[in-house]
Amino acid sequence: MKTLVICSGGLDSVSLAHKVATEHDLAGLLSFDYGQRHRKELDFAALCAKRLNVPHKIIDIREIGRSLSGSALTDDLDVPDGHYAEDTMKITVVPNRNAIMLAIAFGVAAAQKADAVATAVHGGDHFIYPDCRPAFIDAFQAMQDLALDGYAEIRLYAPYVNLSKAEIVADGARLNTPFAQTWSCYKGGERHCGRCGTCVERREAFHVAGYPDPTDYEDPAFWLDALQARRA
Repeated sequence: MKTLVICSGGLDSVSLAHKVATEHDLAGLLSFDYGQRHRKELDFAALCAKRLNVPHKIIDIREIGRSLSGSALTDDLDVPDGHYAEDTMKITVVPNRNAIMLAIAFGVAAAQKADAVATAVHGGDHFIYPDCRPAFIDAFQAMQDLALDGYAEIRLYAPYVNLSKAEIVADGARLNTPFAQTWSCYKGGERHCGRCGTCVERREAFHVAGYPDPTDYEDPAFWLDALQARRA
């Protein structure tokens, strides 16, 4: 199955790229610059493409991103600290982000005669991000079946949609994914902050999966406080 992978440069999508390269036919990586404050993640997507020896395209949708205002990922708003399962994390929602990226990716895949588009949405995203839920994946597939009717048949491949972050870490480790060459932190500093939702989730995932976390965090112990606060 010739598959185009949407790759941000994060742990999930880089693991997915390695999965597709091992189990299918990796056609290339597709990344998006939507004006995210953590744009450095795209450098890690480029590293992944070079490592897997496949084409990498970054599509500039910054003008669209500027119109999707109100998110801490694109506006001058503080990225909150804490666990993803807290309501405060809703400030990191970029409305329709995945729907926009997937629509573009399906068009690119159709033009390139690919069989599938792969996305790394996972179970841990369901609470905050509506366009990461199984119902959205199913509905998007149905919409694309109509949009490309008679022109192309492209599958939306989302193998992690019902998996936890820890299960992705385990799968990525099985595939020898170099986790140190991935970027998660939404704050986009020189090092992973260790405090934002993505950092806390990342640190917790390695702990639950039982694999050493190679990430350099500014605050490596904060995740424990975040988990305790969530359980309180």
